[in-house]
Amino acid sequence: MKYTFVIVDDHPLFRGALRLALSSKTTDVEIIEIGDLESAKAFVQGASDIDLVLLDLSLNGIGGLTGLISLRALQPMVPVAIVSATDDAVTIRAALALGAAGFISKSSSPETINEAVKTILDGQIWSPLVGDEAGELDPEIVELILCMRKLTPQQGRVLAMMADGMLSKQIAHELNVSEATIKAHVSAVLYKLGVESRTQAVIRLARFKEEVLPVEPATTGFH
Repeated sequence: MKYTFVIVDDHPLFRGALRLALSSKTTDVEIIEIGDLESAKAFVQGASDIDLVLLDLSLNGIGGLTGLISLRALQPMVPVAIVSATDDAVTIRAALALGAAGFISKSSSPETINEAVKTILDGQIWSPLVGDEAGELDPEIVELILCMRKLTPQQGRVLAMMADGMLSKQIAHELNVSEATIKAHVSAVLYKLGVESRTQAVIRLARFKEEVLPVEPATTGFH
C-alpha cells in the first residue's frame, strides 16, 4: 500500500531530515513538502488521498496549534500530527486535546518517528507522555479547548480567518459563500466560545496561543 505524507515545516533542512526518516523503512511512499500554512491549507483542501500531515508547531511564527485547527477544519478525516522541538507536557496535552493524531518531538530518532507514524496510521494516538507526567492545563485553557472542539469544520475555518484579521466580506469571498452565511457562522462561533464579539473571540484565541505555545528554538535537523 502506498502512503501519502505531507510535511509542513518552514525549515528546509528539517523537512529533508523528516523525509529521510519517513522513507527509510519503505520506498512506497509519496512525501510532499510545504513551507507555509497558507500553501498547506490550499493543498490539503484540494487533496483527497492524504494519509498523514506532519505539522510544525511554530510554523512561520503562527503557531502550529492554530494551524492544526485550520487543517482539521478543512479535512476532518485526515490525521494531523504535531512535530515540535517544544515538547513539554502542557504543549503536548493541548495539541492532543485539540485533536492532533499524535505529538512527535523533533529530537526523536528516525526509529521512533517511524513507530509514531505507524501507530497513527493504525488509528491510534501517539504521545511521548507516560503515566501521570506533570503539565496539567490551566482550567480556562481546558474550557477553551472544549469550546473549540464544538465548532463545525466550517466554523473552525471562519475562526482561523477571523484570527488572521479577515472581515466577513473577505471570508465570504474566500469560502465562496454569501456574507450572510459567514455572519451566521460568526454568531455561532461567538456563542460556542462564550464571547460577545469578534474581538473577544480573537483575544481568547491569542491568550490560548500565549499560554501553550512557548517560543520554539530554531531546528535544522534531528538532534
